[in-house]
Amino acid sequence: MPYRSMSLEEFAKHVSMDMRDVRRLADRGKLPGQKLAGQWRFNRARVTEWLQQEMHTLDEPRLVALEKAMGVATAEEPSRSDLRLTDMIGLEGIDLSLPAKTKNSVLRELVRLAGRTGLVYDDAGLLDALEQRESLCSTALPKGVAIPHPRQPMPYVSAEPFVCVSCIPSGIGFGAPDGGLTRLFFLVCCHTDRFHLRVLARLMRILDNETIALVVDARDPKELLEVLIAREKRVLEQTKP
Repeated sequence: MPYRSMSLEEFAKHVSMDMRDVRRLADRGKLPGQKLAGQWRFNRARVTEWLQQEMHTLDEPRLVALEKAMGVATAEEPSRSDLRLTDMIGLEGIDLSLPAKTKNSVLRELVRLAGRTGLVYDDAGLLDALEQRESLCSTALPKGVAIPHPRQPMPYVSAEPFVCVSCIPSGIGFGAPDGGLTRLFFLVCCHTDRFHLRVLARLMRILDNETIALVVDARDPKELLEVLIAREKRVLEQTKP
């Protein structure tokens, strides 16, 4: 049962945190849990949403630990080969100048871009899921980046997990927490929560200021993808055992 509640110990293991830190944060009301009969309980769906929103605040060691934890085989999900985020991005899923001027039109154009990959089975369903997710809380982050995604996994909306990348060079208001304009969009569509969180963690590791600037200034989809491939290679080399 993938959405059963977790104990404090299970939550700590799930997010790769020290149990003492988890207990302290839970007691301060900083974690998405409830205390029932004196014991902390964490709903898995709420934990996933919390991680999605807090991912950009984690430092590199925490991101690496989380990524590794999400890659461990479980009863619900077998182990997968080492993640290469850039393998999920095809040239046909990159648009350097997305023709959108509003938040809703960004989502529509992203779904249209995803359709060009040939992987999407249900364009309308994907768009509806993205709109529902944005109605809860914007997926925009600081530094001009947004990562639109469905609130829950959608294994039947696409042939396989994918990531699309698009730019709006002049920027657009997308609800970023720092109030800034958003110029770079990563549409992420995965089939399980755990793989989705692995992808988000890898994205956060890749998207430093230099890489964001290089991606936005790329002259064509090939150059953009090459920037991300080079950055991911460096990130992986830094964390080799």
